[in-house]
Parts: sequence; structure tokens; C-alpha cells
Amino acid sequence: MPDLTDKQTFSDQDALDFHQHPTPGKISMAPTKPMATQRDLSLAYSPGVAIPVLAIAADVDKAYDYTSKGNLVAVISNGTAILGLGNLGHMASKPVMEGKSVLFKRFADVDSFDVEVKTTDPDEFITVVKNIGDTWGGINLEDIKSPECFVIESELQDLLDIPVFHDDQHGTAIISTAGLINACYITGKKLEDVKVVLAGAGAAGLSSIALMKAMGVRAENTVIVDRDGVVYKGRAEMDQWKAAHATDTPHRTLAEAMVGADVVLGLAAKGAITKEMVASMAPNPIIFAMANPDPEITPEDVLSVRTDAIIATGRSDYVNQVNNVLAFPYLFRGALDVRARQINHEMKIACAQALAQLAREDVPDEVAAAYSGRKLKFGRDYIIPTPFDPRLIWYIPPFIAQAAMDTGVARVAIPDMDAYRASLRERVDPSAALMQKISSAVRAAPNKRVVFAEGEETTVIRAAWGFKQAELGTPILIGREDLVRKNAAEAGLDFDAMGIEIVNARVSDRNVEYTDFLYDKLQRRGYLRRDVQRMINQDRNYFAAAMLARGQADAMVTGTTRNFNMVLKEVRRVLDVEGDSLIGLSIVLATGRTLFVADTSIHELPSAEELADIAIQAAATVKKLGRTPRVAFLSYSTFGNPPGERGEKVREAIRILDQKGVDFEYEGEMPPELALDPALRSNYPFMRLSREANVLVMPALHSAAISTQLVQALGGATVIGPLLVGLEKSVQIVSLGASVSEIITAATFAAYEEGVSVEFEPDDEDVTPHPSAAAERSMAATPV
Repeated sequence: MPDLTDKQTFSDQDALDFHQHPTPGKISMAPTKPMATQRDLSLAYSPGVAIPVLAIAADVDKAYDYTSKGNLVAVISNGTAILGLGNLGHMASKPVMEGKSVLFKRFADVDSFDVEVKTTDPDEFITVVKNIGDTWGGINLEDIKSPECFVIESELQDLLDIPVFHDDQHGTAIISTAGLINACYITGKKLEDVKVVLAGAGAAGLSSIALMKAMGVRAENTVIVDRDGVVYKGRAEMDQWKAAHATDTPHRTLAEAMVGADVVLGLAAKGAITKEMVASMAPNPIIFAMANPDPEITPEDVLSVRTDAIIATGRSDYVNQVNNVLAFPYLFRGALDVRARQINHEMKIACAQALAQLAREDVPDEVAAAYSGRKLKFGRDYIIPTPFDPRLIWYIPPFIAQAAMDTGVARVAIPDMDAYRASLRERVDPSAALMQKISSAVRAAPNKRVVFAEGEETTVIRAAWGFKQAELGTPILIGREDLVRKNAAEAGLDFDAMGIEIVNARVSDRNVEYTDFLYDKLQRRGYLRRDVQRMINQDRNYFAAAMLARGQADAMVTGTTRNFNMVLKEVRRVLDVEGDSLIGLSIVLATGRTLFVADTSIHELPSAEELADIAIQAAATVKKLGRTPRVAFLSYSTFGNPPGERGEKVREAIRILDQKGVDFEYEGEMPPELALDPALRSNYPFMRLSREANVLVMPALHSAAISTQLVQALGGATVIGPLLVGLEKSVQIVSLGASVSEIITAATFAAYEEGVSVEFEPDDEDVTPHPSAAAERSMAATPV
């Protein structure tokens, strides 16, 4: 079997192996309810299942409440237009449909299964889908050839009371329209003035032209070209869908139509557009060559004749990829969450506008990581977001849901859009629920001044900007002002507009004050005054920590350019430990569970006294975070079996806590499974924990660090931290080379530690709710 394209980055065998091993296919089913006991079985099936059956029989809309219908999409095809490969039959389309289902789940937490229909007759296809349609909350039609796809989608939407969406048409239309909005913005062109040529009058092309017209492109400024030439009024042998877009034009070929055109949309085939055609276009031409797997003209060929062009393709190995995954998961997410009856024109427009708007905002580091470190910034090479932008899940669906509500196709309303956005974050990021609470508490508290010690670093500058934009406090950047402003400008940030303070340690008028303060602390520890003067003048960590100590700032974040131990030593020379112990506390967030792990950064081999202090400090911090601490001291040993030196230290720590009479639950020593699963405790009736532990005290630093890093590496959980707890002032040290989002998280916790309190709702106290449950609560299912 030949390779599909000369730029393919994998072999055909690689693709076959990927689909075959270790399990054939790309999807499977995961139950959402436990099936561990006889009671579970009775509730899930007979006799308990009869109760929701009767409820749905009385009111079919109750299916949204008692079944998975509200988060379930069918991906349906007959295989008549598979990718760029043509009519290869319904079963040949199954790998594509499974892939679409995977994308629904990965990007928007929408459950999806594929359905391949064995017919090429549109009427038969419609009958099949009509008769199974009520099973789903929505239907995604895929890889159905034109013009039958128009008839199928239109009739099914009339027959069914759920969204029916042909992604090949509308997905491409939404993304290309979003790209056109921003390309016009960059080039100074107006939608109502641009001349648009469409090469390829299939489903995607005609839908793109239709949506662009709805956005403001004038019909008389469009020319459509199919394999027979220009689609003009009066041309014979045109179907009704092409005829709807026919214009009065003297042009009869694509080459003629492209002379002086501002925009060309390529949805045809490789080689359809030539260099000569591109050279004839208007200044700053916008060229979307979207055929797959090979575009109508390569970007290299375009740039060889037009350096002023903005180019987009359908490929991931070029800039500005028009990828449908930017639209369909989030479009359905918003539609499902209001139980929409259809996806209408206004919802598609809302999606295109939201994507265009998102592309103009600063791009998070997670996106750069997904693209081999390539920094993306709004401009000619970045006019639409990338598929791995983590903001898509919470940014786009609210616009869709609002449009559905505004146009009357929603069954339920979302009364609180901020809560809805928060619930969307939780669907793909288990840390979102906790961070939402922490961030809200920081915003509600008196404004905190947070020092970003490494203020000349671009990532730190962007983090300070994001911190300020999120209204989490007032950032102070330590660095040379000219360099900070230069790096900020290169990142596209305007500091004058935001009012972020920049402090140069070398020329600060507080140098003498800070030097006197630090010399007083260090003069009997081997430091001369000139040593301290140099530390304050030349080292931003000393200067920033002195700002905290002297009350000119409330909190500090650092660590992106130096290793943890070096930074900690510097900060400790300025700030003292306050309380029982200085510890590192990591937060492990997984679906349904939040755990706090200590000590993950300070004590290498803690003594029994240190283990007790670690537990006290961790429990106090967990209380401050609004949770009820239940501490388990972990060990290889279970209450003395087998015996050993480390186990004895844990037992001694328990005796120390007994003597101190602390006000939190604790128990040990025990392995992790005993700490986390109450069902295993029948052999230990003396255990003092009322339920599963949520604070895990590790016997040594290596076990703490390895366990948290292993959990993060394996996936399925998010690890925040280690958070530094116990200094007299709030300081957080991020990892070397931390991302913008990691720095913002650390700064938020630093601001939170400095005198902010938070109250959690009872059902938030010890577990992270499943994302779908959180989403339901945020909407409150208010009928429209």
C-alpha cells in the first residue's frame, strides 16, 4: 500500500500497528457506576432499573436525567467520501469514525460511539438514522458524499429533535471563517469588501461560502469554481446547492477568477492552484489551501511568489492548520449542555467568532510544549488556535450555549456562565475545581502584592501579566526595566496598559535598608557587610525576599532559572521558619479524589520528631485549604509487620502526636492501599481514621518525590507543587524552567498563603466531583 503523502512522518505499518496493538481499535466502554456488590447489580439492572424506565415512559425528556443520552453523540457514516480517499464502503470508514469518537472524548469529554450504515441510498440512510436517533443527545454525520449529504442532514434535522451536524460541511466552514476574520484583521481588510474565490464546490466549500456570507462577505464578491469551471448564473447542469451561490461573473476559469482576488479557499485537490494564480491576486492575499492530505498549493510555492501572503492548510506540519477538531467537540459540548434541539446558524457563527477571539489572546506554554517548544503569537503565522490549546474546552462552549439559549433551541438554560466555565475546566483538568476555589478566595481578599523575582524572563513576564489580568493581585517584577520592557514587547504585552511595577534591585532606593536588615541577620554567620551589599544588589532572590521581610510585598514566587535547593538556601538566609516545620506539600488531584502528600521537598530522612512536625504542618495547611485532614503515615510495614527501623520511626511519630493531643485524625504505619480503601480495614478494628486518608505523610523524601512524580508521569492525575509551607512569609519555588501556568499557580498559592481564607462547600470537602456531576450542578437544569 503506497504512502499517502511524501511528507508523511510515519510508515504505513506504523499506522496499522497503532490501530491493532495492544487492543484492536481506538475506543472502549467505561461504566460510570460501580458494579462491586449485589446491591449495585440490583440498582443497575433488575429490579432497580424499572424505576427510571417508568419515569422515562411518563416523560421522555427524563432520559436526559437517568441515562447517558445528554452526553452521548453518534458518529454516523456510510463511507461514501472517506477523507480524501473517496467511496470505499461503510466498514472502511470505521477507523475514521472511531477516531472521531476519540477526539470527542479527548477534547470535550463527550461520550461517542460510531455507527456505520450499509447503504448508499440517501432515503434508506435517513430511515435508519431516524429510527435510532432518539438514543443520542446529538448526531455527527461524517464522510458522506455531496450532494447527498445536504439532503441527509436537512431531512434528519427536520425529523429528529436533537442536533444533527455534518462536520465535513460545517466544521471546515467554522474554522476557515474564524481564520478569515483574523486574516482580514491583520491585513486591514473588511469582510464586506474582500473578493473571495472558492476552488472546490463540495460540501465543505459551499458551507464555508455560506457561513462567510452570513458573517458579512457580500454575495457579489464571491466566485465558485468546480471541476467544470466557474459556477455562474445560467450555467447548465448545476444542482440546487451550487445554483444558490452562482453569481453574475464574466470569469469562466479559476485562473481568471483569482486575478485581483483577496481570498482563495482551496477545497479541491493537490495542484489545483498554481504559482501564477497566486501571483495575480491582490496585495496581502489570503490563501487557504485545505485539501488533504496534500494542499492545492504548498506554502513553499506560495511564498516563492508572494511574501505578503497569509497561508492556511489542513495539515499539522504547516502553520495555521484548519483542523475541524477546533470546532465539533466544543460545538457539541455547548449544545449538549443546554440539551439543544439543533445546531443552528447562530451557534456556528458564535463558534467562529469565539475561535477568532481566542487566537488573539496570549498563548499558554502548554501549547508550545505540544508543538516542540514553538512559541505561538497572534499574527500571520497564527490566525486560529491550535488543537492542543487547553483553553478551548472552557472558552468556546459557553458562546455556543448562549447562542442556543438566545435563539430558543435550548431545552434548559445555564443560569451561571462563570460556574459553567469552571465546570468545563474540570472536565479535562482535575486541578480546576481546587484552583477555582483558591483563585476566588484570593480575588475576594484584600489585594496582595506578589514579587516575581526573575522578572526579566519572558515566561515570568507573561505569568505576571496573566496574574494581573486574572485580578489575582498586584505583580512586582524584579529586573532591569529596559530588558523587562523589551522582552514584554517581544511577547506582545503592553505593560503601560496594565500598570505592572518593575523594580531594579541594583538602583533601588531601598538597598541600604535591605542591606542593613540582612547584615544584622548574617553578621555572625560569616558574612561581611560588603558580601551582604553584593547579595542585595546583584541577586534578585535576596532582594525579593528582603522586600517581603520589610513589608514592601506580601508574597514571592521564584525558581525558573535556578534549582530548588539553591533558591531555598538563598531565601532561608533572609526569612525564618515559622511554626513546627518547613515542608513541601504536593497536591495530587485525580477524578473523584484529592490527596495531599508530604514531605516532598525538604526532609531527606526525617526523624520521628520531624515526621510528627510534618504531619502537624500538613494538617494545618489542609485545614487552611478548606478540607478536613485525615493523616496516614505510610510505610512498607502494617502496624509493626514486618518490623524495621523506618517503621519504628513512624510508630514513634504516632506516639509523639498522641502526647501532643493534636486536633486532627492520624494513624500509621500502613501501606497506601490500607490508607485509601476503608474496605480493607476489617483486620484492624483499632484504626482511628473515620474514613479514607487524604493526607499522606511519607517516611522519606525519596519515596515522597518518586511516588508523586510517578503518578504524574503515568497520567490520570494532576500534581500541584510541591508547595513550600512554613516560612514566616509566603514564598513559592517553582521547578526549573516552569511554564507560565505553573508560575501563575504558584503565585496564586503564594497570595493565598498570605492571610487568605476559603470556605468549601460540604460536598467539595474531601473529593473532587466527577466533571459531569459538577457540570450538572453548575447548570441546575433550568427548563427553557
